[in-house]
Amino acid sequence: MSFKEKNIVVTLINFTLIELFLLIRVLVMTQSDTFTRENVFRMFGIIVFFAVVVTVIGIILANFGATIWEAIRTGEKDPDFEYFEDERDKSIDLRGTQATYTVSSLGSFIAMLAFIYGQSALVMFCLLIFFGLLAQIIGDVTRLALYRRGF
Repeated sequence: MSFKEKNIVVTLINFTLIELFLLIRVLVMTQSDTFTRENVFRMFGIIVFFAVVVTVIGIILANFGATIWEAIRTGEKDPDFEYFEDERDKSIDLRGTQATYTVSSLGSFIAMLAFIYGQSALVMFCLLIFFGLLAQIIGDVTRLALYRRGF
């Protein structure tokens, strides 16, 4: 698995877990009548923290573990990794970004429609967070599928 693929897998796992946390938390808040501004903003802070910190730590640990594994496998003290980006990598990244922006734009449209049709601003805010995370997941799945296909 290449350097880029490892990073994509780490972010995919992280954002999928964050999306599940969001869905469960919103479901619990709506069922227990604690769907308030304070709780939603606290949840948003937790999501931002995990999105940034856990992703960075996960990528560092994944690359560190891969380097150790490669050193053990080859028996070299300093395994040689190539961290370059060619036109194929740029094309795959652009297609993944296009998928991300498409889902994010569609989600923003749906969130605005929900607000126009009488939902509260908190519902719109939660929909924006939901579709933002979903867009990142779909973009990562697109990138990973393109890398696996060899495109």
